[in-house]
Amino acid sequence: MSDQLTLPAEMRERAGKGASRALRNEGRVPAVIYGAKKDPIGIHVEEKELTKMLQTGHFMNSIVEVSVDGDKHRTLPKDVQFHPVTSRPIHVDFFRLSKGATVQVNIPIRITDEEASPGKKAGGVLNIVRHELELSVDATAIPDEVVVSLDGMEIGDSIHLSDVELPEGAKSVIDRDFTILTMVAPRVQKVEEEETDEEGEEVAADEVPATEQKDDAEGGDAE
Repeated sequence: MSDQLTLPAEMRERAGKGASRALRNEGRVPAVIYGAKKDPIGIHVEEKELTKMLQTGHFMNSIVEVSVDGDKHRTLPKDVQFHPVTSRPIHVDFFRLSKGATVQVNIPIRITDEEASPGKKAGGVLNIVRHELELSVDATAIPDEVVVSLDGMEIGDSIHLSDVELPEGAKSVIDRDFTILTMVAPRVQKVEEEETDEEGEEVAADEVPATEQKDDAEGGDAE
């Protein structure tokens, strides 16, 4: 599980576009804490500190303890809005976690045992359908990754959700046995096979006896 992050914040005294714009000009990012059947709280955080957390790569799957005027709120980031031109964060939504809460998060997959895959050794190409799995997990036990092993995988094989061992207590949000990845033949091999088939058809045409070709021609004249 990713380490818990701590983010200091201050209460927002005013709401609205003008107030938010003023905060951003001061290097602050407007945000809100909501959930757990409590009233939402408007806050703002330091942009530099938030950007540093975003760069960890696991911000959205980490529990963030937001400290506001001495009160600590245990949260999970739910949405970050970015400026369309500068890509700077301009607003954050934090979901307040209650005791025993279950959350839905996207967990990245990590592929292992490529050296134990006969298909990979034969030049097979991985077609990754899903790079993340949407899981329902305990808020206190959010996994960093889901391991997908290629051990024994041949060209033409597929790995589905049912083939993967999920972290303890985790359940897939999608209620069906979907495909995660497949092993396909290399493109070069497919092209060579297509060219071989075309050459074979040409040879077959050349093998037609000359007498049959002549008869066909004469028959055509007779008509």
